[in-house]
Amino acid sequence: MSKIDRREDVSPKEGLHQYGDVTFADPTNKKYPIDTPEHIRAAWSYINHKDNAAKYAADEVETIKDRIRQAAKKHDIEIKAE
Repeated sequence: MSKIDRREDVSPKEGLHQYGDVTFADPTNKKYPIDTPEHIRAAWSYINHKDNAAKYAADEVETIKDRIRQAAKKHDIEIKAE
């Protein structure tokens, strides 16, 4: 999996403040929490929005999606293909 670069338009502290110390699909920027079934579904939905995905390089989007897929599998959640 590729490394995800730090984004200037977000504050990782916000993600920690909002969600706590949980697993994120984008741990660098503390975006897309994947610790609960609800968060996993929401993360999948958000990363598949063009405007959200556009803030990342293509390989970063694939890394985020892979992490969400792995979390979904772990929690026995079915997510639809984008």
